[in-house]
Amino acid sequence: MSEPITASPALPADFPPDVVLPPADLESNEPPIESDLHRKQMELLIRSLESWWQERQDFYVTGNLTIYFSPTQDRSEDFRGPDFFVVLGAERRERRSWIVWHEDGRYPNVIVELLSPSTAATDRSLKKQIYQNTFRTPDYFWFDPAGDEFQGFHLVDGQYQLLQPDERGWLWSRQLELYLGVHEGRLRFFTPEGQLVLLAEELQQVRAEQERARAEQEYERAERERARAERLATYLREQGVDPDSLP
Repeated sequence: MSEPITASPALPADFPPDVVLPPADLESNEPPIESDLHRKQMELLIRSLESWWQERQDFYVTGNLTIYFSPTQDRSEDFRGPDFFVVLGAERRERRSWIVWHEDGRYPNVIVELLSPSTAATDRSLKKQIYQNTFRTPDYFWFDPAGDEFQGFHLVDGQYQLLQPDERGWLWSRQLELYLGVHEGRLRFFTPEGQLVLLAEELQQVRAEQERARAEQEYERAERERARAERLATYLREQGVDPDSLP
């Protein structure tokens, strides 16, 4: 996996010593997810990445969770937590919010925002500026679950550069080392080889189908053997030989 871009220090050297930091277990301050469509898309991204990295313990993936990044908690009303984000090099455990200064100064390595009529303008402007200038998040994507808008950006010399899709319309995430692309109307992950990253239940279904296919092949093989034996027995009887008398 490519090395994540180092985040800015959580606390500057001249941070006032008399400022009291809020507790480490702050609740998420995010509003409810926009719609069932958005919720299902968010859960799809989270669960598929968890399935793909099921053996790893060095990442954190979540969605619609507040990221506290100001030590004084001067939160802008215009800012809301990302719909989906991944932090590399973090302990894989449950959290009530992501508090940068309690996470060794780590910001998300990958962010995906799900566009809606009420959030699209902010996702394309204010949030993009925050993710570029403050978070310095290397990979930023947005996707409209109800439409076809899908774009991505990679941080180059402190500025987001638009990613160009390949012939399939997919965008490459250097941080995840996976493609993101639209499959059956949903944003999904794909391996470098172009294989769909499956959910746990999808993988189980594929394995069950493979097992059924193997069972069918074995049944067909046994049927061919039985038919061959029956033809041989019929031929022997026609020749006056009792096949049951043969050793």
